[in-house]
Amino acid sequence: MRGQITKRQKQLLEVIYDFIKNSGYPPTFEEMRGNLEVSSNQSIVDLLQKLKNGGYIKRDEGARSIAILPLGYKTLDRPPLVAFAGVASAGPSIEMIEMSGEWQTISADVAKFADQVSLFKVFGDSMINAGIDDGDVVLVKDQHEFVSGDIVLARLNGSESTVKRFISEDKPPYVYLKPENPKYSLIPFTDEMQLIGKIISLLNGSDWRPVK
Repeated sequence: MRGQITKRQKQLLEVIYDFIKNSGYPPTFEEMRGNLEVSSNQSIVDLLQKLKNGGYIKRDEGARSIAILPLGYKTLDRPPLVAFAGVASAGPSIEMIEMSGEWQTISADVAKFADQVSLFKVFGDSMINAGIDDGDVVLVKDQHEFVSGDIVLARLNGSESTVKRFISEDKPPYVYLKPENPKYSLIPFTDEMQLIGKIISLLNGSDWRPVK
């Protein structure tokens, strides 16, 4: 039943959290067996299925595909973890570089989006007037609809990415990506471009704050 958890299930959930936080990856079946002191993979599979059915985790095939859902974090009373998905440009577009094995806790006000967000490290100075500086980390929420003025992570041609402000208006160039630094030019929107997500928060130093 959703929302009810046994002591044993919670122990496994704690193991999963600690492995993700400390190593950057969910534990293997062997690591879960060792921590719970059980001998069979089936015991772990059964516990994982109950955690999944209860709404605490989502999981595909294999131990490494586990992700903790908001109810799981709430049950553990521990801050949600979000994976670094890659590196994005705030300047000339760069090839999107994937990152793995790095995680960061997120603030309580965005914890409800824990399974819909990812982190990107930003390089460049094209968004400095929006408060996004070279080397900052941004929290990107996956979504499909955007309004003019949103700061977005955009994929330009399948592999290159950039952080810019999305603008849609009734005069040329109509729809475009706008840098927040006057030394950079507007980027007219094309059919090859894709908006990946909206930037909802910024990690500056050790503090999360909303973007402008």
